[in-house]
Order: sequence, then C-alpha cells, then structure tokens
Amino acid sequence: MERLRIGVIGLGWFGEIHAETIAGVPNLELAALCTRTPDRLAAMGEKFGVKKLYRDYNDLLADPDIDAVSICTMWDQHREPAVAALKAGKHVFLEKPIASSVEDGRAITAASKGAKGILFIGHVVRFNPRYRMAKQAIDEGRIGKIVAMSSRRNIPAAWTPTILNKIGPIVGDAIHDTDIMLWFAGDRIVSAYAQTTDVRGLKHPDIGQTMFRFAGGATATLETVWCMPEKTPFDIDERMSIIGTEGIIQVQDTFPNLGIVDGNRLHSPDTTYWPMFNGVRGGALREEFNYFADCAINGKPVTIGTPEDATAALQATLAAEESARTGDVVRIA
Repeated sequence: MERLRIGVIGLGWFGEIHAETIAGVPNLELAALCTRTPDRLAAMGEKFGVKKLYRDYNDLLADPDIDAVSICTMWDQHREPAVAALKAGKHVFLEKPIASSVEDGRAITAASKGAKGILFIGHVVRFNPRYRMAKQAIDEGRIGKIVAMSSRRNIPAAWTPTILNKIGPIVGDAIHDTDIMLWFAGDRIVSAYAQTTDVRGLKHPDIGQTMFRFAGGATATLETVWCMPEKTPFDIDERMSIIGTEGIIQVQDTFPNLGIVDGNRLHSPDTTYWPMFNGVRGGALREEFNYFADCAINGKPVTIGTPEDATAALQATLAAEESARTGDVVRIA
C-alpha cells in the first residue's frame, strides 16, 4: 500500500485543520468525512471535494475502502469511536488528550494491543523542531541529569471563551508541556499541585499554575494563562526551560518569530504548528501525519505519540486539576 485512504471523524475547527493538513500529505487521501451536523458535513464535503459523507462514524468504519481515520471529536467522546475503529481494523490518529479519564485512556490502549491498525496519539509539540532538537541534545547527554523544568503556554482571551466551556487550561493546554517534560525526563510524575484562577466566570478557570515532582527528584512548573489581553501582539507565548546538572536548554516559540504590522496591530501568526500556505496546512501537524502514514504503510511501530505516554500525561494533568479543586498535593501511583 502506497497511499492511505483516510476519513476524519469530527469536523469542528480542528477537524477542519486536520482535513486541510491531510490534503498536503502525498501518501494520504482524504476519502471520507463524518459529523452529526448535516449543514457542516455538506459544507466540508464541498470544500474538500469529498463524496463519502457520513453522519454516523459506524457507517464510515464499515466502509472497506477506508484504511484509516483521524478522530477529532470532543475529548470526552474519544473512547467509543477509537475502540470501534481499532476493532474495524483501521489505523487510528487520535487527537490529544487521549481521553477525558484515565480509565478511558487505558481502555483505548488495551484495544490497540493486537489490533490490525496502529494507534497514534496526536501530541503535536513532539513534532515541533525546537523540542525535537532539545530532546536530541538531552539524549546525547549534553546537559547531564535533568533537575528542573519550567514552561509557559499562554494565549489571548479572544481564543478561549468557547474552549473554556469544554475543557480547562491544564488538561487542554498544559498537557502539551506535561507530555514533553515526561518525554525529556524519561521518568514518571509522582505528585501534582496546582492552583487555578477564574477571571471571566466561564465553565472552567482561565488560568492554571501547576507543579510536578518526578520519581527521580526533578521538579517542574507549568504556567497556562488563557486570558492574555485582547491587544496582545502575539498569538501564543510559548517557552520552556530545561535545567540539567551540566547544562541548560531554552526553547522559545512564537514570541514573536514573525511580526506583521497592519492597520490594527502587530500580529505574530503561527509559523510552527499548522501554518497555511496556498490553501494547505504545513508545519508540525503535517509532520505528525507524515509520521503516522509512514508507520501505518510500512508496518513500523509507533514510538512517538504512544497511548501509554498519552495516558501518563493525561493522568498527571487530571491529578493537577484535582489538586486545584481540593487544595491538596495529589499523589500519583
């Protein structure tokens, strides 16, 4: 097989970005779309020139011409389609977080064992070249043993009102940095402490501040602010510091690495994760899909974005949210 025929399940804003990205991957063919909303399904079918349109993912999974699926449903609706897709023999690209509970994450992981298709979890930051270079330096032993890490992942308030009625900043965004820290440290998180701040009275708080301790003794702090002022001249403030016994690594992205001044303000658009060029998405998300397709087509094991790693990141961030609710340090077995 030289090309995977893939369907996208869930056509919210990020499902559409997935479809735009798939269109630019040579060994993927966007062959089907699925959402429960008829008008949205018709509009996306017309936009991408896709004729196989489904309102029920079970019908899509029953189509023998579909080799793989990208699942972009809400995070609390991942278990059923992911398990069903694996049972149907499809390759599965599942957006992060893997699930909304550790139990569901483990069930999805279990379903992938012995399945015909591969399971890949879309933790896109692992495909950011700056973090990949940092991981390479760590693996080469250039900074010695990691003893402390810190991260910042802050975004403007205009982005987040709708999102904050679905998911909070710790699981919604700090999970990226949690996953990266677990990847860098090669260790497990044993305790979490967090505090949150509610600024706008939405379902979830606007700000999350998290502290982790790793089994080997390293500590980490994570800042996630989802209410930067409207006139903030960049779309994300993303940074990470990794301190070792013999060196330091600093990662900084979009702060700003590109500035465009127009009649309104200074803009710093994304140039890393899913930038749009000539109607097609590129960047780290496309590299994710390239990796997914390569593993699926060539029978390679998934070593980046494994369900075990994704579940560990989910468990740590859910523990942090529990800490924020209770005010206690939460131990992780």
